[in-house]
Amino acid sequence: MTVVTRFAPSPTGYLHVGGARTALYSWLVAKAAGGKFVLRIEDTDRERSTQPAIDAILEGMEWLGLNWDEGPYYQTKRFDRYEHYIDKLLAEDKAYKCYCSQERLEQMREEQMARGEKPRYDGHCRDNPNVSGERYVVRFRNPQTGAVKFNDHIRGPIEFANTELDDLIIARSDGTPTYNFCVVIDDWEMNITHVVRGEDHINNTPRQINILQALGAPVPEYAHVSMILGDDGKKLSKRHGAVSVMQYRDDGYLPQAVLNYLVRLGWSHGDQEIFSIDEMIKLFSLDDVNKAASAFNTEKLNWLNQHYMKSLPVSEVAEHLQWHFSDQAVDVSKGPALEKIIPLLADRVKTLKEMVVAARYFYEEYEDFEEGAAKKHLRPVAREALATVQQRLQALTTWDAATIQAAIQGVADDLEVGMGKVGMPLRVAVTGGGNSPSLDVTLELLDQDQVVRRIDRAISYIIERENAQQ
Repeated sequence: MTVVTRFAPSPTGYLHVGGARTALYSWLVAKAAGGKFVLRIEDTDRERSTQPAIDAILEGMEWLGLNWDEGPYYQTKRFDRYEHYIDKLLAEDKAYKCYCSQERLEQMREEQMARGEKPRYDGHCRDNPNVSGERYVVRFRNPQTGAVKFNDHIRGPIEFANTELDDLIIARSDGTPTYNFCVVIDDWEMNITHVVRGEDHINNTPRQINILQALGAPVPEYAHVSMILGDDGKKLSKRHGAVSVMQYRDDGYLPQAVLNYLVRLGWSHGDQEIFSIDEMIKLFSLDDVNKAASAFNTEKLNWLNQHYMKSLPVSEVAEHLQWHFSDQAVDVSKGPALEKIIPLLADRVKTLKEMVVAARYFYEEYEDFEEGAAKKHLRPVAREALATVQQRLQALTTWDAATIQAAIQGVADDLEVGMGKVGMPLRVAVTGGGNSPSLDVTLELLDQDQVVRRIDRAISYIIERENAQQ
């Protein structure tokens, strides 16, 4: 048997974190078995489904690298298939037309609730030859005895008595099929063997199994994953920050870090924290997924992101970093190769977005000196050190880290001051702030003339401040 899994989002919004984790788990099950992963867009809710949402889902899946083997299939393009099976069930008396008005149904529910009963359809039209009308819905004739039992990969054995399930509407009064029916037909015709989805679908599962059995279709295996909570223990939502997958891209996270973080939200393999894609495929098992809700931890994600910035091939990181520089309208052609700055900054920042901020002075002139750094280090006492180091650097015929370091050290020695008395004013002059990687490698990646000009600017700043104070 070929294992076939699916991810079937409704395009009513972006691809959120919970959906991405479900997609990842489903993708891993297929890849581990050498099977197929199907992408299906469940867009039957025409009022809420939008093309921008579809585009956002596809973009999120592609960014994460969760490539699908089949699809994307769209339910709205498969209505003829659903109608075929609705007619089949009607012809076999496994479904029936229900003419009950909305008013009757509402009154029925109110009376049931007043008696403390669970609201459910009372079967008025199920076997009543005297009902008729112009408008009707089609209901599935749910079994009235027995139970639906299935073994959930995450939750173990689950059982629903058929008396708890009413006769589900499978076609609305306008003829359009309902969600639960479309899912059944799609899973059958797409040969889905494993359904991985959120725990909010558990109540749908027995209804769908009964329809599958009525059609003589095979029943797939099920795994219902728990919800993801925010740091505060409440359901993850916008108030916790980013919940859209693409927001994580925009915030500077690498897809490898997001995938690694998501796979660990509910699953573990010993004490291991870092998983490559190949390791996930090899080690992941639905049976090892925890049924308890998982809490999102931004600090852990930041730690993972920094790990991947430091450990992935720099060319791979550079591709994603290039996007962020472009997003912030910084032209990197005017500075060092991105592959050279990544090793310098990966230890100093948590995200690619922060890396762009930290590296801007390599590619464009800073607007102003950082106020605190300038006040502390660009003082009159620093003029001599800056002027001297400027002369030494300008005179260098070899521009590399070792030569630059020797020149700076030579100035400190000649002026008989500590290295910081030369290095810190020089750092502020060249980068605009008080923090940067090692000064010798920082200067090496800048143009020699550019360094000289920036020192000029710092000296002028000191002079202007002196004159303003007189």
